[in-house]
Amino acid sequence: MVLIIFLIILLTLIIFLSLTVNIVPQGEVWVIERLGKFHRISKPGIRIILFHPFYERIRKKVSTKDQIIDVPNLDVITKDNVMITMNAVAFIKVTNPFDAVYGIVDYEKAILNLVKTSLRAIVGNMKLDEALSSREKIKGTLKHKIIDDVVSWGVTIRTVEIVDLLPSPSMQKAMEKQATAERERRALEIKANGEKMAKILEAEAELEVAKKNAEAQEILAKSSAFAIEQIKNISKSNSEEMPLNFLLGEKYLDTLKNLSNSENSKFVVYPADLQNAIKGLFNTTKNEK
Repeated sequence: MVLIIFLIILLTLIIFLSLTVNIVPQGEVWVIERLGKFHRISKPGIRIILFHPFYERIRKKVSTKDQIIDVPNLDVITKDNVMITMNAVAFIKVTNPFDAVYGIVDYEKAILNLVKTSLRAIVGNMKLDEALSSREKIKGTLKHKIIDDVVSWGVTIRTVEIVDLLPSPSMQKAMEKQATAERERRALEIKANGEKMAKILEAEAELEVAKKNAEAQEILAKSSAFAIEQIKNISKSNSEEMPLNFLLGEKYLDTLKNLSNSENSKFVVYPADLQNAIKGLFNTTKNEK
């Protein structure tokens, strides 16, 4: 009889302990209610819940780790009436378990719908080009728009990332054609600019050559005038030597002129002091006589 009573007491104790002693794992908190009313929040460790679930019960087990809410593909119409498909990922963390349980029925579902409606509102006020090039702007605006709304739910928005932002297939084809046409236009523009610069450099080179030739002709003209003057002076002093000197000077000047007009040579090197050279030529001829 005593043994039976002992076994009954032992069984009752085991049942009591199994219904009372609980272990809250790390990364979670339990919201405990007593007789249907909020009583406390149990943190990780060994916790006693009296006569669970009759007297006290676990209302909800809330994760305190960062959670990921995946926003599925969402069709959005831009300001210029272009359909784009986008999806996003929201990283959240429960900071107030009481508000997360009693402030909203399902905070994950609420945040998901809030992100969807906010994305439609933000992208709907943008044109296609702006939306495609403004992911950071969309992300910042979205986070700022929903962060105040979720505070009353005991949730903090860590960040929101735009995963994909794609135009419709027909619009993608049109954009590819536009990009191809733009690349071809730039290639033609670069080619035209190159040809233009080549012609400019060629014209500058021809102008430079013309200047050099003009300078050479001017020097030759001055030398011819000087040579004629020298021949006249020599003829006055010695009339017998005039034909020979005149012919030598004329032959010298004709040779320089032919060199300057040659197609194979655009530059003619003259003596540094052409006048003295001609005078020396005449003097040499005279001395040989």
